[in-house]
Amino acid sequence: MSSSLRIVVLGYIVRGPMGGLVWHHLQYVMGLARLGHDVYFLEDSDDYPSCYDPQRQTTDRNPDYGLRFTGQVFQQVGLGERWAYYDAHTACWLGPCAARAGEICQGADLLLNLSGVNPLRPWFLQVPQRVLVDTDPVFTQVRHLIDPASRETALQHTAFFSFGENIASESGRIPDDQLNWLPTRQPVVLDAWPATPGPRDGKFTTVMQWDSYQTCAYDGVEYGMKSASFGPFMELPAGTGQALELALGSDAAPRERLREAGWSLRNPLEVTRDPSSYRHYIQQSKAEFSVAKHGYVVSHSGWFSERSACYLASGRPVLVQDTGFTDWLASDGGVVAFSTPEEALAGIEVINSDYDYHCRCARELVHTYFDARQVLASLIQRTSTN
Repeated sequence: MSSSLRIVVLGYIVRGPMGGLVWHHLQYVMGLARLGHDVYFLEDSDDYPSCYDPQRQTTDRNPDYGLRFTGQVFQQVGLGERWAYYDAHTACWLGPCAARAGEICQGADLLLNLSGVNPLRPWFLQVPQRVLVDTDPVFTQVRHLIDPASRETALQHTAFFSFGENIASESGRIPDDQLNWLPTRQPVVLDAWPATPGPRDGKFTTVMQWDSYQTCAYDGVEYGMKSASFGPFMELPAGTGQALELALGSDAAPRERLREAGWSLRNPLEVTRDPSSYRHYIQQSKAEFSVAKHGYVVSHSGWFSERSACYLASGRPVLVQDTGFTDWLASDGGVVAFSTPEEALAGIEVINSDYDYHCRCARELVHTYFDARQVLASLIQRTSTN
């Protein structure tokens, strides 16, 4: 591959116009543009009602809210003319690149299908290098093993990368779907996430879904959601004077029980209203506390949250459940891993006892492990040699 490529990023912004999701996808586009590539963000409606509208709090086929939202977001980051949306329900391209979408795909060198949430229409299959980026390890591989159609869709790609960084290591226990997965992680565009002074009297926070979808099982092992991880940590607030807050989604979440246990709860729709509100929520936090999906933990996947990477970039320490990421992320500060409630309580004290040090380490870790320039350059290089 040449040093400057035409790259199509397939993502989920029009259909999922929420701050955290947007940053996850947007940093791929921004990072690739900063590396000098000719990059475009394209999105497909898929063939079912998939457009979430937070104002109407409904999901249907109407992309109007998401189109307005996406236009504003791309204008704000200086990429206003570099996106388009294919509405399969009307067989029509929409957005500033609508008239050029076919030509863009025909001339593209590389396609990144983030999370595999876009079908590969014929115009996408024209791109010679098609990368599937798995951001939901374990669940993706199990789906390929139990659903032949899902596996066939995956095989339309030419290279495979996963946030499950232990997927090829002896320590990882991710079921083998016989695809040649390589490890990758969330790219962070550092100038989009400036480090700011942390509030010493602030809260440990996170943004989370209690249940994202159904628990799955394979070969006698169950792989659950965050709800399956949270139980042992329910009474954590009683063991510390540190304020703990959850911006909590999912109708199934036991909100009353959580409040009784001492957790502060925020409406996630306020926090994730747009990229700025999401970034502001992280920056006004003292640190992050978060459990991981049960499936990530029991498989020792090595997954590390894109949200946690944004806390680190903002100069905020993270206290997060160990998924096996300690196999590859070496840290004397900034990231504190836990497996038990006792370790979580000790981690709060560790961060609070030398807060400034952990804030400095947090930002340094992003430079070492998540800098978009390094993450994306490595992904492209390994794609070309795979």
